[in-house]
Amino acid sequence: MQEIRGEKIILRKQKTEDAAFFARWFNDPMIMFQCGFTEATDEEKEIKQISIAHAREDSLWFTITDLEGRILGETGLLRMFPSWRCTDLSIIIPDPEAQGKGFGTEAIRLMLDLAFHKYDMNRVSIGVVGLNERALRFYERIGFKKEGIQEQGYYYDGKFSDFVMMRILRCEWK
Repeated sequence: MQEIRGEKIILRKQKTEDAAFFARWFNDPMIMFQCGFTEATDEEKEIKQISIAHAREDSLWFTITDLEGRILGETGLLRMFPSWRCTDLSIIIPDPEAQGKGFGTEAIRLMLDLAFHKYDMNRVSIGVVGLNERALRFYERIGFKKEGIQEQGYYYDGKFSDFVMMRILRCEWK
């Protein structure tokens, strides 16, 4: 699968040329906090991530672009377990200028359609840093439900935070 076109975005196969974008943003302290990144990255590490880690058989990764091809972020299904019909979702749109414009909502809708209809998953989950209240509200608006809290399960910059597990089931997806 090379590309999925939406109304505002394109989900396309990741390219090693995307690494510069991710290396830049994934070192931003706010992004590191929100995404649980524990180490700084660089372009070489991101190329490895795209070439090796994101190429695993149990995952499916896309770079999110606008319709003109400008990179907005990445999204993926990971730990796909067809026998149990479960997978995890990941999405990052790091640039604040690209947030709040519907790109993330459309990306998640496309990914959930893919998970439920093409890959026949029944359950999609996501983990969210509890202090990231904006993300928690966003996922609830999409239809995800909180299903568990790992109390103080996340540590960043000298502070503990809960880690909130959320999920959406196929029967709840519209």
